[in-house]
Amino acid sequence: MQLFAFGINHNTAPLDVREQVAFPENTMEHALRDLVGRNPIKEAAIVSTCNRTEVYCCTERPEDAVIWLADFHHLPTRELDPYIYKLPREQAVKHAFRVASGLDSMVLGEPQILGQLKSAVKSAEHAGTLGLLLHKLFQRTFYVAKEVRTSTEIGTSSVSMAAAAARLAERIFGDIAEQRVLFIGAGEMIELCANHFAARNPKKITVANRTTERAEALANRFNAQAITLSELPEQLALHDIVVTCTASPLPILGKGMVERAIKIRKHRPIFIVDLAVPRDVESEVAELDDVFLYYVDDLSEIVKEGLDSRLNAVTQAETIIDSNVVDFMRWFATREMVPTIRALRDQGERYRRHELARATKLLEKGEDPKKVIEALSTGLTNKFLHMPSNALNQAAADEREELVELINRLYQLHRPQ
Repeated sequence: MQLFAFGINHNTAPLDVREQVAFPENTMEHALRDLVGRNPIKEAAIVSTCNRTEVYCCTERPEDAVIWLADFHHLPTRELDPYIYKLPREQAVKHAFRVASGLDSMVLGEPQILGQLKSAVKSAEHAGTLGLLLHKLFQRTFYVAKEVRTSTEIGTSSVSMAAAAARLAERIFGDIAEQRVLFIGAGEMIELCANHFAARNPKKITVANRTTERAEALANRFNAQAITLSELPEQLALHDIVVTCTASPLPILGKGMVERAIKIRKHRPIFIVDLAVPRDVESEVAELDDVFLYYVDDLSEIVKEGLDSRLNAVTQAETIIDSNVVDFMRWFATREMVPTIRALRDQGERYRRHELARATKLLEKGEDPKKVIEALSTGLTNKFLHMPSNALNQAAADEREELVELINRLYQLHRPQ
């Protein structure tokens, strides 16, 4: 089985492609079982965030896994191929280490990806698709990420997507203390955004979510109002800033709803940040006057602030990662030898049992124990030496020298001078 990773991210694919292959949290385990059940794949884990969809697996036929990703999302493989990166063996290991350490993120050094990787591992565990190899890979991945963040300043001065949304709002409105903020969703990203906006003391905060329980739990932390998604058509016009990030497969804010809100607001501008993949806001909303709409990729310039102070840490981080890749591949190589070692030991055990059975019969017949033991040792010796001796005798001229050297090494022989 080969360790293999593949996927798309913000560097290889635009948002409209990434959102087509995203995996909502509630479909993840089903997708994993489908992948392993329909393909010659022994282990699998899927990482799906706003910036990437990646599959880590253990398989003898990597291309089947790539085809599965397109088929699962009802896409022609040829449409996805130009955006996919394919990483075998140590390339997959290094990529996992870089992702967890924040070196492959839109926000260099951002810490959220580590939690997202841990969620991916948990989903694979629940789905029963996380075996020894991937378990070992991700445990080492988390160790490397911790070492990078502890030993370098990769996370210093990093600007998160949540912080970028708040900074962008300030650039548009100036002081947002007089603005009303609406958060749509109640997940980790919205919670992070709420922290940044709440620190700026907006006039009002509202949290909208599909379930009122989660909305109320988040709203209580920020002295905010909780509403359901069904109340959005009436509530949207009452807010100046909207930040949305849900797991909805379909847009939540359509052009018609936003257009009506703008009319009610008498064309006072409304600022919308959509951090969801797939997108929560229809792209046609950007065509409306008095609407400032930003998707996750639009925040890339802001998140680069403070980048220079972190670039020096990248070299240190890469050194740590390269060293751990070597260590992991050394362990992986030993795992690849396990079937051969097991087969060798099984054959030795068969020889032992055969000679022992023969010796036991001779003893039961009253044969001289010394002669039986002598025969037992001679039989075992002959069996163990037959195959290498035969290989030497049958070796072609061009391979004989190499085979002699190998046998000398295996049996620690000293060739006569």
